[in-house]
Amino acid sequence: MNSLRTFLRSGHSPTLLASFVYFTYCCGVWVTNGAMAPFIKESLQLSPAQIGLMLSIPIFAGALMRFPLGILAQYIGRKNATLVEMGGIAIALLYGYFFVETFNDLLAMGVLLGIAGASFGVALSLGSGSFPARYKGLAMGLVGAGNVGTSISALLAPQLAQAYGWKAVYGIAAIGLLLPVLVMVFIAREPDDVDKHASFRDHIACLFEKDGWAFSIIYAITFGGFIGLTTFLPSYYYDQFGVSKVQAGQLTMLAAFMGAALRIFGGWISDHWGGINTLTAVLVIVTITLLLCGLAGGSLVLTTLLMMLCFAALGAGNGALFQLVPLRWPLSTAVAGSMIGEIGALGGGLVPNAMGLSKQYTGSYFWGFALFALLSLLVLGMTRVMQLRWTRTWAEKGGRARSA
Repeated sequence: MNSLRTFLRSGHSPTLLASFVYFTYCCGVWVTNGAMAPFIKESLQLSPAQIGLMLSIPIFAGALMRFPLGILAQYIGRKNATLVEMGGIAIALLYGYFFVETFNDLLAMGVLLGIAGASFGVALSLGSGSFPARYKGLAMGLVGAGNVGTSISALLAPQLAQAYGWKAVYGIAAIGLLLPVLVMVFIAREPDDVDKHASFRDHIACLFEKDGWAFSIIYAITFGGFIGLTTFLPSYYYDQFGVSKVQAGQLTMLAAFMGAALRIFGGWISDHWGGINTLTAVLVIVTITLLLCGLAGGSLVLTTLLMMLCFAALGAGNGALFQLVPLRWPLSTAVAGSMIGEIGALGGGLVPNAMGLSKQYTGSYFWGFALFALLSLLVLGMTRVMQLRWTRTWAEKGGRARSA
Protein backbone atom coordinates (compact mmCIF):
# COMPACT_ATOMS: atom_id res chain seq x y z
CA MET A 1 0.00 0.00 0.00
CA ASN A 2 2.84 2.39 0.85
CA SER A 3 4.51 1.68 -2.49
CA LEU A 4 1.23 2.44 -4.30
CA ARG A 5 0.88 5.75 -2.47
CA THR A 6 4.49 6.56 -3.28
CA PHE A 7 3.84 5.84 -6.95
CA LEU A 8 0.67 7.95 -7.10
CA ARG A 9 2.34 10.88 -5.35
CA SER A 10 5.34 10.79 -7.68
CA GLY A 11 3.23 12.10 -10.58
CA HIS A 12 -0.18 13.66 -11.33
CA SER A 13 -2.63 10.83 -10.66
CA PRO A 14 -5.79 12.69 -11.88
CA THR A 15 -4.23 12.96 -15.34
CA LEU A 16 -3.39 9.25 -15.16
CA LEU A 17 -7.08 8.53 -14.46
CA ALA A 18 -8.29 10.85 -17.23
CA SER A 19 -5.95 9.20 -19.73
CA PHE A 20 -7.20 5.76 -18.72
CA VAL A 21 -10.88 6.74 -19.16
CA TYR A 22 -10.16 8.37 -22.52
CA PHE A 23 -8.14 5.42 -23.80
CA THR A 24 -10.73 2.90 -22.55
CA TYR A 25 -13.49 4.65 -24.46
CA CYS A 26 -11.43 4.97 -27.64
CA CYS A 27 -10.45 1.28 -27.60
CA GLY A 28 -14.09 0.28 -27.22
CA VAL A 29 -15.24 2.41 -30.13
CA TRP A 30 -12.36 1.27 -32.33
CA VAL A 31 -13.45 -2.38 -32.28
CA THR A 32 -17.21 -1.78 -32.41
CA ASN A 33 -17.57 -3.27 -35.88
CA GLY A 34 -15.68 -6.37 -34.79
CA ALA A 35 -17.94 -6.83 -31.77
CA MET A 36 -21.01 -6.57 -34.01
CA ALA A 37 -19.57 -8.54 -36.93
CA PRO A 38 -21.99 -11.52 -36.67
CA PHE A 39 -24.95 -9.09 -36.82
CA ILE A 40 -23.45 -7.11 -39.70
CA LYS A 41 -22.58 -10.30 -41.62
CA GLU A 42 -26.15 -11.55 -41.33
CA SER A 43 -27.67 -8.18 -42.23
CA LEU A 44 -25.52 -7.50 -45.29
CA GLN A 45 -24.83 -11.14 -46.30
CA LEU A 46 -21.03 -10.82 -46.28
CA SER A 47 -18.48 -13.49 -47.28
CA PRO A 48 -15.52 -14.46 -45.02
CA ALA A 49 -13.16 -12.35 -47.14
CA GLN A 50 -15.52 -9.35 -46.93
CA ILE A 51 -15.72 -9.76 -43.16
CA GLY A 52 -11.92 -9.82 -42.99
CA LEU A 53 -11.68 -6.61 -45.03
CA MET A 54 -14.42 -4.91 -43.03
CA LEU A 55 -12.66 -5.75 -39.76
CA SER A 56 -9.22 -4.67 -40.94
CA ILE A 57 -10.19 -1.20 -42.22
CA PRO A 58 -10.61 0.44 -38.76
CA ILE A 59 -7.30 -1.08 -37.62
CA PHE A 60 -5.38 0.16 -40.66
CA ALA A 61 -7.02 3.59 -40.52
CA GLY A 62 -6.38 3.97 -36.79
CA ALA A 63 -2.78 2.93 -37.24
CA LEU A 64 -2.16 5.49 -39.98
CA MET A 65 -3.69 8.30 -37.89
CA ARG A 66 -1.56 7.67 -34.79
CA PHE A 67 1.65 9.33 -35.89
CA PRO A 68 0.00 12.55 -37.20
CA LEU A 69 -1.92 12.85 -33.91
CA GLY A 70 1.34 12.37 -31.99
CA ILE A 71 2.99 15.16 -34.01
CA LEU A 72 -0.02 17.42 -33.43
CA ALA A 73 0.19 16.72 -29.70
CA GLN A 74 3.79 17.96 -29.59
CA TYR A 75 2.60 21.39 -30.79
CA ILE A 76 -0.85 21.94 -29.29
CA GLY A 77 -0.40 19.75 -26.20
CA ARG A 78 -1.54 16.21 -25.55
CA LYS A 79 -4.66 17.24 -23.65
CA ASN A 80 -5.82 19.48 -26.49
CA ALA A 81 -5.03 16.75 -29.02
CA THR A 82 -7.34 14.33 -27.20
CA LEU A 83 -10.19 16.84 -27.40
CA VAL A 84 -9.63 17.37 -31.13
CA GLU A 85 -9.67 13.61 -31.66
CA MET A 86 -12.85 13.11 -29.65
CA GLY A 87 -14.56 15.71 -31.83
CA GLY A 88 -13.66 13.53 -34.82
CA ILE A 89 -15.02 10.44 -33.06
CA ALA A 90 -18.36 12.19 -32.52
CA ILE A 91 -18.62 12.89 -36.25
CA ALA A 92 -17.73 9.27 -37.06
CA LEU A 93 -20.37 7.79 -34.77
CA LEU A 94 -23.10 10.11 -36.05
CA TYR A 95 -22.21 9.12 -39.60
CA GLY A 96 -22.59 5.47 -38.64
CA TYR A 97 -25.94 6.02 -36.97
CA PHE A 98 -27.51 8.07 -39.77
CA PHE A 99 -25.85 6.99 -43.03
CA VAL A 100 -24.48 3.41 -43.05
CA GLU A 101 -26.66 1.19 -45.27
CA THR A 102 -24.38 -0.82 -47.62
CA PHE A 103 -21.05 -2.67 -47.51
CA ASN A 104 -19.28 0.34 -49.08
CA ASP A 105 -20.81 2.59 -46.41
CA LEU A 106 -19.50 0.16 -43.83
CA LEU A 107 -15.97 0.43 -45.23
CA ALA A 108 -16.19 4.23 -45.05
CA MET A 109 -17.42 3.90 -41.48
CA GLY A 110 -14.39 1.73 -40.75
CA VAL A 111 -12.09 4.54 -41.87
CA LEU A 112 -13.88 6.95 -39.55
CA LEU A 113 -13.73 4.52 -36.63
CA GLY A 114 -9.97 4.61 -37.14
CA ILE A 115 -10.01 8.07 -35.53
CA ALA A 116 -10.59 6.33 -32.19
CA GLY A 117 -7.62 4.05 -32.82
CA ALA A 118 -5.30 7.04 -33.10
CA SER A 119 -5.47 7.70 -29.36
CA PHE A 120 -2.74 5.34 -28.24
CA GLY A 121 0.54 7.27 -28.16
CA VAL A 122 -1.06 10.48 -26.90
CA ALA A 123 -2.97 8.71 -24.11
CA LEU A 124 0.06 6.86 -22.78
CA SER A 125 2.36 9.86 -22.99
CA LEU A 126 -0.18 12.17 -21.32
CA GLY A 127 -0.88 9.75 -18.48
CA SER A 128 2.75 8.89 -17.74
CA GLY A 129 4.29 12.26 -18.57
CA SER A 130 4.54 13.55 -14.99
CA PHE A 131 5.92 10.30 -13.53
CA PRO A 132 9.68 9.67 -13.05
CA ALA A 133 11.56 7.12 -15.15
CA ARG A 134 11.50 4.39 -12.50
CA TYR A 135 7.67 4.37 -12.60
CA LYS A 136 7.14 4.88 -16.34
CA GLY A 137 6.43 1.20 -16.97
CA LEU A 138 3.71 1.02 -14.33
CA ALA A 139 2.16 4.36 -15.34
CA MET A 140 2.03 3.37 -18.99
CA GLY A 141 0.73 -0.04 -18.04
CA LEU A 142 -2.14 1.53 -16.08
CA VAL A 143 -3.13 3.81 -18.96
CA GLY A 144 -2.60 1.00 -21.46
CA ALA A 145 -5.01 -1.13 -19.44
CA GLY A 146 -7.59 1.01 -21.19
CA ASN A 147 -7.42 -1.82 -23.72
CA VAL A 148 -10.16 -3.20 -21.44
CA GLY A 149 -12.44 -1.03 -23.58
CA THR A 150 -12.21 -3.75 -26.22
CA SER A 151 -13.63 -6.31 -23.79
CA ILE A 152 -16.39 -3.91 -22.72
CA SER A 153 -17.29 -3.42 -26.38
CA ALA A 154 -17.23 -7.17 -27.01
CA LEU A 155 -19.59 -7.68 -24.05
CA LEU A 156 -22.05 -4.82 -24.52
CA ALA A 157 -22.19 -4.14 -28.26
CA PRO A 158 -23.73 -7.53 -29.20
CA GLN A 159 -26.37 -7.20 -26.48
CA LEU A 160 -27.24 -3.66 -27.56
CA ALA A 161 -27.27 -4.72 -31.22
CA GLN A 162 -29.63 -7.57 -30.44
CA ALA A 163 -31.97 -5.29 -28.48
CA TYR A 164 -31.95 -2.16 -30.65
CA GLY A 165 -30.25 -3.04 -33.95
CA TRP A 166 -26.57 -2.79 -34.80
CA LYS A 167 -26.74 0.77 -36.20
CA ALA A 168 -28.21 2.03 -32.93
CA VAL A 169 -24.99 1.04 -31.17
CA TYR A 170 -23.18 3.89 -32.92
CA GLY A 171 -25.68 6.39 -31.52
CA ILE A 172 -25.42 4.97 -28.00
CA ALA A 173 -21.61 5.18 -28.21
CA ALA A 174 -21.89 8.83 -29.29
CA ILE A 175 -23.80 9.63 -26.09
CA GLY A 176 -21.14 7.79 -24.06
CA LEU A 177 -18.49 10.13 -25.49
CA LEU A 178 -19.57 12.78 -22.98
CA LEU A 179 -17.81 10.94 -20.14
CA PRO A 180 -14.22 11.02 -21.48
CA VAL A 181 -14.67 14.58 -22.74
CA LEU A 182 -15.76 15.85 -19.31
CA VAL A 183 -13.05 13.91 -17.49
CA MET A 184 -10.34 15.21 -19.81
CA VAL A 185 -11.54 18.83 -19.61
CA PHE A 186 -11.87 19.03 -15.84
CA ILE A 187 -9.18 16.83 -14.25
CA ALA A 188 -6.36 16.31 -16.78
CA ARG A 189 -3.24 18.48 -16.74
CA GLU A 190 -0.63 18.82 -19.45
CA PRO A 191 2.71 17.37 -18.20
CA ASP A 192 5.85 19.49 -18.48
CA ASP A 193 8.10 16.79 -19.94
CA VAL A 194 8.52 17.98 -23.54
CA ASP A 195 11.46 19.94 -24.88
CA LYS A 196 9.67 23.05 -26.15
CA HIS A 197 12.74 24.10 -28.13
CA ALA A 198 12.99 20.87 -30.10
CA SER A 199 12.69 21.14 -33.87
CA PHE A 200 10.33 19.15 -36.07
CA ARG A 201 13.31 17.00 -37.06
CA ASP A 202 13.97 16.28 -33.38
CA HIS A 203 10.36 15.24 -32.86
CA ILE A 204 10.42 12.74 -35.71
CA ALA A 205 13.96 11.44 -35.09
CA CYS A 206 12.58 8.01 -34.16
CA LEU A 207 11.54 7.58 -37.81
CA PHE A 208 15.19 7.45 -38.82
CA GLU A 209 16.47 5.13 -36.11
CA LYS A 210 16.74 1.35 -36.15
CA ASP A 211 15.36 1.10 -32.63
CA GLY A 212 12.12 2.81 -33.66
CA TRP A 213 11.53 0.26 -36.40
CA ALA A 214 12.57 -2.66 -34.19
CA PHE A 215 10.09 -1.58 -31.51
CA SER A 216 7.41 -1.19 -34.17
CA ILE A 217 7.93 -4.72 -35.45
CA ILE A 218 7.71 -6.14 -31.92
CA TYR A 219 4.54 -4.14 -31.33
CA ALA A 220 3.06 -5.50 -34.54
CA ILE A 221 3.03 -8.87 -32.76
CA THR A 222 2.01 -7.82 -29.24
CA PHE A 223 -0.53 -5.07 -29.90
CA GLY A 224 -1.23 -6.05 -33.50
CA GLY A 225 -2.07 -9.52 -32.28
CA PHE A 226 -4.20 -8.15 -29.45
CA ILE A 227 -6.33 -5.79 -31.52
CA GLY A 228 -6.48 -8.04 -34.59
CA LEU A 229 -7.60 -11.10 -32.63
CA THR A 230 -10.04 -9.06 -30.52
CA THR A 231 -11.67 -7.79 -33.70
CA PHE A 232 -11.74 -11.24 -35.31
CA LEU A 233 -12.75 -13.49 -32.40
CA PRO A 234 -16.53 -12.77 -32.37
CA SER A 235 -16.71 -13.95 -35.98
CA TYR A 236 -14.43 -16.92 -35.25
CA TYR A 237 -16.45 -18.17 -32.28
CA TYR A 238 -19.73 -17.67 -34.14
CA ASP A 239 -18.60 -19.48 -37.32
CA GLN A 240 -16.31 -22.14 -35.86
CA PHE A 241 -18.32 -23.27 -32.84
CA GLY A 242 -21.88 -22.21 -33.65
CA VAL A 243 -22.38 -20.20 -30.45
CA SER A 244 -24.88 -17.34 -30.39
CA LYS A 245 -23.82 -13.82 -31.38
CA VAL A 246 -24.03 -12.64 -27.76
CA GLN A 247 -22.06 -15.66 -26.49
CA ALA A 248 -19.38 -14.98 -29.11
CA GLY A 249 -18.99 -11.49 -27.65
CA GLN A 250 -18.83 -12.84 -24.11
CA LEU A 251 -16.09 -15.33 -24.99
CA THR A 252 -14.15 -12.58 -26.75
CA MET A 253 -14.54 -10.43 -23.66
CA LEU A 254 -12.79 -13.06 -21.51
CA ALA A 255 -9.71 -13.03 -23.72
CA ALA A 256 -9.63 -9.27 -24.26
CA PHE A 257 -9.98 -8.62 -20.52
CA MET A 258 -6.95 -10.83 -19.84
CA GLY A 259 -4.92 -8.84 -22.34
CA ALA A 260 -5.93 -5.50 -20.84
CA ALA A 261 -5.39 -6.58 -17.22
CA LEU A 262 -1.99 -8.15 -17.86
CA ARG A 263 -0.76 -4.96 -19.52
CA ILE A 264 -0.44 -3.46 -16.05
CA PHE A 265 1.48 -6.51 -14.88
CA GLY A 266 3.72 -6.31 -17.95
CA GLY A 267 4.63 -2.70 -17.15
CA TRP A 268 5.17 -3.43 -13.46
CA ILE A 269 7.30 -6.54 -13.90
CA SER A 270 9.33 -4.81 -16.61
CA ASP A 271 10.24 -2.04 -14.17
CA HIS A 272 11.69 -4.76 -11.91
CA TRP A 273 12.75 -7.62 -14.21
CA GLY A 274 13.37 -5.65 -17.40
CA GLY A 275 11.27 -5.08 -20.52
CA ILE A 276 13.58 -7.13 -22.74
CA ASN A 277 13.37 -10.17 -20.47
CA THR A 278 9.59 -9.85 -20.32
CA LEU A 279 9.26 -9.57 -24.10
CA THR A 280 11.35 -12.71 -24.58
CA ALA A 281 8.99 -14.75 -22.40
CA VAL A 282 5.95 -13.16 -24.06
CA LEU A 283 6.98 -14.01 -27.62
CA VAL A 284 7.69 -17.64 -26.70
CA ILE A 285 4.21 -18.01 -25.15
CA VAL A 286 2.48 -16.27 -28.06
CA THR A 287 4.16 -18.50 -30.64
CA ILE A 288 3.18 -21.70 -28.84
CA THR A 289 -0.40 -20.71 -27.98
CA LEU A 290 -1.21 -19.48 -31.50
CA LEU A 291 -0.10 -22.78 -33.01
CA LEU A 292 -2.12 -24.71 -30.45
CA CYS A 293 -5.18 -22.52 -31.11
CA GLY A 294 -4.95 -23.42 -34.78
CA LEU A 295 -4.89 -27.11 -33.88
CA ALA A 296 -7.69 -26.88 -31.26
CA GLY A 297 -10.47 -25.82 -33.63
CA GLY A 298 -12.65 -28.71 -32.51
CA SER A 299 -12.76 -27.77 -28.81
CA LEU A 300 -14.47 -24.60 -27.61
CA VAL A 301 -13.15 -24.98 -24.04
CA LEU A 302 -9.54 -25.59 -25.06
CA THR A 303 -9.62 -22.77 -27.60
CA THR A 304 -10.97 -20.34 -25.01
CA LEU A 305 -8.32 -21.28 -22.45
CA LEU A 306 -5.53 -21.00 -25.01
CA MET A 307 -6.86 -17.64 -26.19
CA MET A 308 -6.92 -16.33 -22.62
CA LEU A 309 -3.29 -17.40 -22.14
CA CYS A 310 -2.27 -15.91 -25.49
CA PHE A 311 -4.01 -12.61 -24.71
CA ALA A 312 -2.42 -12.51 -21.25
CA ALA A 313 1.00 -12.76 -22.90
CA LEU A 314 0.12 -10.17 -25.55
CA GLY A 315 -1.07 -7.74 -22.87
CA ALA A 316 2.08 -8.22 -20.80
CA GLY A 317 4.13 -7.69 -23.96
CA ASN A 318 2.38 -4.38 -24.66
CA GLY A 319 3.20 -3.19 -21.15
CA ALA A 320 6.79 -4.38 -21.46
CA LEU A 321 7.44 -2.62 -24.75
CA PHE A 322 6.14 0.68 -23.48
CA GLN A 323 8.25 0.41 -20.37
CA LEU A 324 11.18 0.64 -22.79
CA VAL A 325 9.89 3.48 -25.01
CA PRO A 326 10.32 6.38 -22.50
CA LEU A 327 13.76 5.03 -21.59
CA ARG A 328 14.82 5.20 -25.23
CA TRP A 329 13.04 8.48 -26.14
CA PRO A 330 12.58 10.40 -22.85
CA LEU A 331 11.84 13.78 -24.47
CA SER A 332 9.65 12.69 -27.38
CA THR A 333 7.67 9.81 -25.92
CA ALA A 334 4.35 10.89 -27.49
CA VAL A 335 5.77 10.95 -31.02
CA ALA A 336 7.83 7.78 -30.61
CA GLY A 337 4.87 6.01 -29.02
CA SER A 338 2.57 7.15 -31.80
CA MET A 339 4.97 5.98 -34.51
CA ILE A 340 5.44 2.59 -32.84
CA GLY A 341 1.72 2.35 -32.24
CA GLU A 342 1.00 3.24 -35.86
CA ILE A 343 3.25 0.66 -37.46
CA GLY A 344 2.54 -1.91 -34.78
CA ALA A 345 -1.21 -1.62 -35.19
CA LEU A 346 -0.85 -2.21 -38.92
CA GLY A 347 0.11 -5.76 -37.94
CA GLY A 348 -3.33 -6.10 -36.38
CA GLY A 349 -4.98 -5.33 -39.69
CA LEU A 350 -3.34 -8.39 -41.20
CA VAL A 351 -4.94 -10.78 -38.71
CA PRO A 352 -8.61 -10.65 -39.78
CA ASN A 353 -7.58 -10.56 -43.44
CA ALA A 354 -5.33 -13.61 -43.05
CA MET A 355 -8.02 -15.47 -41.14
CA GLY A 356 -10.74 -14.65 -43.64
CA LEU A 357 -8.62 -15.65 -46.63
CA SER A 358 -7.45 -18.84 -44.89
CA LYS A 359 -11.05 -19.87 -44.23
CA GLN A 360 -12.32 -18.95 -47.69
CA TYR A 361 -9.57 -20.68 -49.69
CA THR A 362 -8.53 -23.62 -47.46
CA GLY A 363 -11.71 -24.22 -45.49
CA SER A 364 -9.80 -23.82 -42.20
CA TYR A 365 -8.53 -21.01 -40.00
CA PHE A 366 -5.36 -22.96 -39.14
CA TRP A 367 -3.06 -21.28 -41.65
CA GLY A 368 -3.99 -17.84 -40.34
CA PHE A 369 -2.92 -18.86 -36.84
CA ALA A 370 0.22 -20.57 -38.17
CA LEU A 371 1.30 -17.49 -40.12
CA PHE A 372 1.06 -15.23 -37.07
CA ALA A 373 2.89 -17.80 -34.90
CA LEU A 374 5.75 -17.88 -37.42
CA LEU A 375 5.99 -14.08 -37.42
CA SER A 376 6.13 -14.11 -33.61
CA LEU A 377 9.04 -16.57 -33.70
CA LEU A 378 10.96 -14.41 -36.19
CA VAL A 379 10.43 -11.30 -34.05
CA LEU A 380 11.74 -13.19 -31.03
CA GLY A 381 14.98 -13.83 -32.90
CA MET A 382 15.26 -10.16 -33.87
CA THR A 383 14.69 -9.04 -30.27
CA ARG A 384 17.46 -11.25 -28.93
CA VAL A 385 19.90 -9.80 -31.48
CA MET A 386 18.94 -6.15 -30.85
CA GLN A 387 19.03 -6.40 -27.04
CA LEU A 388 22.84 -6.75 -27.10
CA ARG A 389 23.17 -3.13 -28.22
CA TRP A 390 20.24 -1.81 -26.18
CA THR A 391 21.78 -2.97 -22.90
CA ARG A 392 25.10 -1.33 -23.79
CA THR A 393 23.65 2.09 -24.64
CA TRP A 394 20.40 3.17 -22.97
CA ALA A 395 19.11 0.34 -20.72
CA GLU A 396 20.41 -1.81 -17.91
CA LYS A 397 20.75 -5.59 -18.32
CA GLY A 398 17.39 -7.13 -19.14
CA GLY A 399 15.84 -3.78 -20.07
CA ARG A 400 15.54 -1.98 -16.72
CA ALA A 401 15.85 1.80 -16.29
CA ARG A 402 19.38 3.01 -15.70
CA SER A 403 20.15 4.57 -12.34
CA ALA A 404 20.24 8.35 -12.32
